[in-house]
Amino acid sequence: MRINAIEPTRSPNGKLRIRFEDDSSLLVYPSVIGDLGLYPGMELSLQELSNLRGSAARASARERAVRIISAGTVTEKELLHRLRAKGEQDSRAHAAVDWLKELRLLDDRRAAEQIVASGIARGYGEARLRQLLYEKGVPRELWQDALAELPEPEEGIHAFLSKRFRGKHPDRAEQKRAADALLRRGYRWGDIHRAMERYGSCEDGYDYDFEG
Repeated sequence: MRINAIEPTRSPNGKLRIRFEDDSSLLVYPSVIGDLGLYPGMELSLQELSNLRGSAARASARERAVRIISAGTVTEKELLHRLRAKGEQDSRAHAAVDWLKELRLLDDRRAAEQIVASGIARGYGEARLRQLLYEKGVPRELWQDALAELPEPEEGIHAFLSKRFRGKHPDRAEQKRAADALLRRGYRWGDIHRAMERYGSCEDGYDYDFEG
C-alpha cells in the first residue's frame, strides 16, 4: 500500500492525515510519522500497514491518558476505567498506564496524598476522606500513610463552626443543621458533640447511627 500524501488537519490534538492509494486514510500523531519514518510515496507491506495502525492506536491511547491525568488527580484504577470507557482496548489501556508509570507521571501513593490534602483543605473529616480514597480506587495499603498528616478532628470542626456561627449563639435548630453538615463531611458524632458544647447545650437525645 502506497502513501499518497501526509496532510495537516484541523485536529486540536495536532493529528496528521495519511492518505493511501486506495483513497482510504488514517489520522495519526506526528510522533508516529517520525517513529516509523513515513513519507509520501512510501510503499508499505501488509505487515508494515498493520504495524502503522497499531502504532497509531497506541499513540492515541497514550495521548488520551495524558489528557486525563492533566485534568486532575487520578489513580491507576481510575485511569484504566476511564480509558476503557472511552473505547480503548484493555491491552492498550494497560500499556498507556504502564508507560505513564515508567515516566513517573502516574503514582497511586502521590495521588492518595493529593486526594487527602485536597479533602483537608475542603474541611473533610476522616470518614469522608476514606470514602474519597475508596471512590478513586486507591489501594487500601496506601490509605494509612496518606492519612498520617490528618489534623485532629477538633481543628476542622471548630473551623467549620466558627465560620458558620460567626460568633453568634446558635439555637438548637441551627446546631442540628451544623451537626448534620459535619456528619456529611465525615466527622464522628462524638467529636461533633464535644465541639458543640462550647456553643451551648447540644441535644443529648439527638442520636446518629454513623460509622466513620
